[in-house]
Amino acid sequence: MSTGEYSLYIVRCRDGSLYTGIAIDVDRRLREHESGNRGARYLRGRGPLRLEFTQHLGDRATALRFEHRVKRLQREHKEALIAGRISLRELSAD
Repeated sequence: MSTGEYSLYIVRCRDGSLYTGIAIDVDRRLREHESGNRGARYLRGRGPLRLEFTQHLGDRATALRFEHRVKRLQREHKEALIAGRISLRELSAD
């Protein structure tokens, strides 16, 4: 079990869709997605992928909570997050 600091990331696919995930090493995870071997099924055939957003969050439990919240957001809110018009903490406040 990894004990590093987790980050949330958002990638944009060739078709413009957005994918949200968490990882300790975002660059490595993006390479895995692009290779198709250990990447998310959703991303297969949707490359090239472009990393649009990343934010360190700390432990895995925190990162999973934020990932779940971001995945539920409407696209316009995800785009605002990417553009820096709103913060991740603002978007996820209940």
